[in-house]
Amino acid sequence: MDNGITPHMAERKAKGLLRELAVVERLPGGKLMSGGREFFDLSSNDYLGLSFHPALKEAAFGKISRAFGSGASRLMTGTSGCHADLESAVASLKGKEAALIFNSGYQANVGVISALMGKYDAVFADRLSHASIIDGVKLSGARLFRFRHNDTEHLSGMLRAKRPGVRRAMIVTESVFSMDGDVAPLEELTGLKKEHDAFLMVDEAHATGVFGPEGEGRVHSEGLADNVDILMGTFSKALGSFGGYVAVSGEMKEYLINFSRSFIYSTALPPAVIAANLKAIELVKNSHGRRSKLLSLAGYLRQGLKSLGFEVLGESQIVPVLAGTNEAAMKMSRDLREKGFWAAPVRPPTVPEGEARIRLSISSEHTENMLSELIKAIAYCAGGRLKNA
Repeated sequence: MDNGITPHMAERKAKGLLRELAVVERLPGGKLMSGGREFFDLSSNDYLGLSFHPALKEAAFGKISRAFGSGASRLMTGTSGCHADLESAVASLKGKEAALIFNSGYQANVGVISALMGKYDAVFADRLSHASIIDGVKLSGARLFRFRHNDTEHLSGMLRAKRPGVRRAMIVTESVFSMDGDVAPLEELTGLKKEHDAFLMVDEAHATGVFGPEGEGRVHSEGLADNVDILMGTFSKALGSFGGYVAVSGEMKEYLINFSRSFIYSTALPPAVIAANLKAIELVKNSHGRRSKLLSLAGYLRQGLKSLGFEVLGESQIVPVLAGTNEAAMKMSRDLREKGFWAAPVRPPTVPEGEARIRLSISSEHTENMLSELIKAIAYCAGGRLKNA
């Protein structure tokens, strides 16, 4: 029987888009092990290296001595005192009245958008917004309008043309874009939100822990928290743990508890994970040195690659190197792996056609010497040797 699966897989393989899982063991120091060989890890989002911090493990182990699982959804018996403590800590970090914990960043985006928006509404999303944002809009039934990346003039024109014909409107963006590493024009977006009476939702998954004096992210550190209705983020990147959250008003939190299906119908995160998340917030507030080193290393790598003529994107800890074709990205990834660098290729549909890339994700655990060797390796893999390399 032709189930339709085989032709789809064959087509994806022919286009150089086939995804495969690699078994690895993550190691301290920004490294990993695979197939008995050690690599520098340039694909992890553990930006501050906190996933290996002993304080996170100690916090989690302290809760495991009781029950490991949470037992049920938050609305049944799954809410513990540490869940409430974590929500208070998130709200404080983000400068908002309240916060609500979700089981992942994906569930947060899908659950919030589908709860707030409906078929008479419209969502205006940056064209490079994360897949979970787009999926949330699809589930909501709202109309989706995608504005050109970081183009507030294009968004303004869309809002003028489309906002009058819908009940509610929502503008959605990431503050640091996960695949381009650049940042959103937040102040301009808050102005458009006010002008057109819209919700503004900002995904800070890749900004939290990295930007701001205490790792608050870009929105709060730029004094814009009061102008953003929904601040979404995760514990699974710079905070080194797992889970997602939104920081919102008290009224919106109560609304989401009642209407967000991904919250209502999910078993709560285990207390051990919640305890680790609480400790991560405490650690990240005091990680000034790690943040400074991280952004300095990213700047060093970006400048080094640009000086050699590579097309490099971004202005954050994410340093994408454009390869163009899927085949070129896959070859560069394989060649870098041979030289001891684990840097996964990113291909469509995650990025636009013709913009396949190597997404270099920097950690404060990396060193300038290692990045210098990485620059040489990329130059070599691209077909040319550096002088004195």
